[in-house]
Amino acid sequence: MTHPIAAGKSSIDLVDAELVLSEMRLQPDTVLLDLACGVGNYALASAPFIGPAGAIHAFDLWPEGIAALQESARTLGLEQIRARVADVSQRLPLADGSVDVALLATVLHDLVEEGVAEGALREAARVLRPDGRLVVIEFDKVESRPGPPAAIRLTPDEVETLAAPFDFRRERSVKVGNLLYLLTLVRQS
Repeated sequence: MTHPIAAGKSSIDLVDAELVLSEMRLQPDTVLLDLACGVGNYALASAPFIGPAGAIHAFDLWPEGIAALQESARTLGLEQIRARVADVSQRLPLADGSVDVALLATVLHDLVEEGVAEGALREAARVLRPDGRLVVIEFDKVESRPGPPAAIRLTPDEVETLAAPFDFRRERSVKVGNLLYLLTLVRQS
């Protein structure tokens, strides 16, 4: 495969972005990890809340998406965005416990389909500080467009089950769009 399954697609226009950013509880010094970020729409939207004192690490296997994000960040003067090509299911170039919030925005179902979700969740757990938050945005498990086939969509309970072996516990789940939910999981100390 030359690029990830959903390369070039983003759910940011399908969600209430204000609600998503509020649920992420970003602060001026937050360190955010955007896993499988694509062109970085969520990273770009998060940057004003994090400001120059924080950092946004954005990783994706899709070189064109990372190049587009790097160009957008450069054009907008967002030096806190550090975008790199990387496989999010493998060890990332981040220190243990160095991240406050990790984001998987409408990508976990693809990682499950590719058989690499465990690696991505393990990495999220490794880099998150104790009590750090894993924020997962996914489509409701119904047949609808846009979005993936219902057969590969994940319910909040399925996401929680996938994340539990990595010491995550559910904090809350909220609807963030007509067909999307946001699930916040907290890394246990």
